[in-house]
Amino acid sequence: MVFKEDYSLKPYNTFGIDVNARYYLELTTTEQIQEFVNRHFPEYDNIVILGEGSNILFTRDYDGIVLRLNNKGIQLVRENKDHFYLKANAGEVWDDLVNYCIGHQYAGLENLSLIPGLVGASPMQNIGAYGVELKDHFEELEAINLENGQIELFNKSDCVFGYRDSVFKKDKKGKYIILSVTFRLDKLPVFKTKYGVIEQELKEMGVLSLSIEKVNEAVCRIRRKKLPDPKYLGNAGSFFKNPVVTRDIYEELINIFPGLVAFRQANDSYKLAAAWLVEQCGWKGKRIGNTGVYEHQSLVLVNHGSATGQQILELSMKIQETVHNKFGIHLEREINVI
Repeated sequence: MVFKEDYSLKPYNTFGIDVNARYYLELTTTEQIQEFVNRHFPEYDNIVILGEGSNILFTRDYDGIVLRLNNKGIQLVRENKDHFYLKANAGEVWDDLVNYCIGHQYAGLENLSLIPGLVGASPMQNIGAYGVELKDHFEELEAINLENGQIELFNKSDCVFGYRDSVFKKDKKGKYIILSVTFRLDKLPVFKTKYGVIEQELKEMGVLSLSIEKVNEAVCRIRRKKLPDPKYLGNAGSFFKNPVVTRDIYEELINIFPGLVAFRQANDSYKLAAAWLVEQCGWKGKRIGNTGVYEHQSLVLVNHGSATGQQILELSMKIQETVHNKFGIHLEREINVI
């Protein structure tokens, strides 16, 4: 357990925003998390739960407790003829879990490489990339109820997964701390290579026979080309969600903007490419002071060195305004703003 006062959060958010927490507490075991909740949590209403800080934008010093989860552990809990069931504690780094699966030939998460964050945050927004979402390989999770300190089990239907969404961003928001997640992984890989440019990347790599290692390598190569490393350029990945619209709205837009990039969904709605919308408004690669939009991916807002969280938030609002004025579409943030 680590406890600090008036503690800098700059190393603990991928935007690299220089803010302080009045109190910083790092818990390294599930037992410590339980003890803290049972003894102290009811006394406070100003607690932020922090993982890798990869989905958060601090706009000010935080006059409360920043609780960082660092409970580690990965274990195979069972298997059958088709699947492995792998349990990972919430404090595990997501990409470490993906690499663990690849090293043990547990298939399913290879398309989700290099997504920043911890395992515990992954179900909250149903992380996804390149045709795969967390819900596709989710079995269950354990979470502690902050009202009574009891550990509860959530299955897939309990989580109400949606596009970058779950019950933990709605009805259960702020009411639970996720302790562990169990994944259902394939013994026989089902490769997802149709999304984006994975097939093109595999071709450039000279891959003739697919494997989870090769698909993972292709995904990593694509992501490294498109996304900046937060160690060198502060960012939190995609700042905005891809908006989903009805068929009627899609048809109106495609008539006005023939180049519109969109993907038809199972319910006959359409997911619009937010990156295309932002780029069409002239934001790609644009810099305003120490904030800006990444030159290779227009969904990524960046800190060029000493930007404040408020400045990045104001940039995002300008982008939202111009996209709405041009297309009549509201871009929703993926990032949590504090």
